[in-house]
Amino acid sequence: MANAKVAVIGAGHVGATTALRLAQLDIADVILTDIVEGMPQGKALDMMEMAPLLGIDVTITGTNDYKEIEGSEVVVITAGVPRKPGMSRDDLLKINAGIVGEVADNVVKHAPDSIIVMVSNPLDVMTYLAYEKSGFGRERVMGMAGALDSVRFRCFVAMELGVSVKEVSAMVLGGHGDSMVPLPDYTTVSGIPIVKLLPKDAIDRMIARTQKAGGEIVALLKTGSAYYAPAAAAAVMVQSILLDQKQVLPCSTMLEGEYGISDVFVGVPVVLGKGGVEKIVELELSPEDSEKLKKSADHVKSTIEQLKRLMG
Repeated sequence: MANAKVAVIGAGHVGATTALRLAQLDIADVILTDIVEGMPQGKALDMMEMAPLLGIDVTITGTNDYKEIEGSEVVVITAGVPRKPGMSRDDLLKINAGIVGEVADNVVKHAPDSIIVMVSNPLDVMTYLAYEKSGFGRERVMGMAGALDSVRFRCFVAMELGVSVKEVSAMVLGGHGDSMVPLPDYTTVSGIPIVKLLPKDAIDRMIARTQKAGGEIVALLKTGSAYYAPAAAAAVMVQSILLDQKQVLPCSTMLEGEYGISDVFVGVPVVLGKGGVEKIVELELSPEDSEKLKKSADHVKSTIEQLKRLMG
């Protein structure tokens, strides 16, 4: 039986690392696509030469031709320029909107039955753009946001408490940026809420670090942005879809009244399976967290309006 097929658009650090993680999972053939001649081909060949060492039986193909993505069940979009020091996610808006818009057109042309997982920044707005450009139903277009933000929160909780990351579950809602909303009440260590284990000042410190986590890495790298954790988060989403695992992961999804929010992509927990976003999970939020989520959604909406003005 033929393997499933996943396309990764953009062969930079995030895209290539996503392709690598997907190949290591041994669940699908991977098409790595980029406009730069030779780069996706070289990286794909390098990964293929690694396959015998890992005992994986998938193919990784590099290409500059969108025709190669035909038949892909999932398309992961990482194309775009990365954030540089001093650059906000919103600064990326016009450049990446042009790139993502063109990619979305090609996805519709060559993989019209696929599910889109957006990774390019500014994440929620680019997901909205792909949704508008593709005409796909909201269940088939989602953004990799909360899946990354929640594992960052998990990491910081485990570091703070000196426990295994395997014991920590975390939930982060909202836009993928400084307005994201980590939820301590829904963040647990072996089922115990962290509000029972840590003082408020420690929790507040971890929330602030989670909100600024991407910027912290940008400041350290100086010439790029995070790619190991974003790639791993995207691969987990693809795995849940391809294998119909029904994992509950926070993802940027189009809300149509859930959480009292409409007509905007924002991070909330969803069930990911063969159909894409198969269910939106509505958590009972405190009035304070509910207000924070609405403010985060309003920020995304304002950036969408800015995008519409920029695109004429």
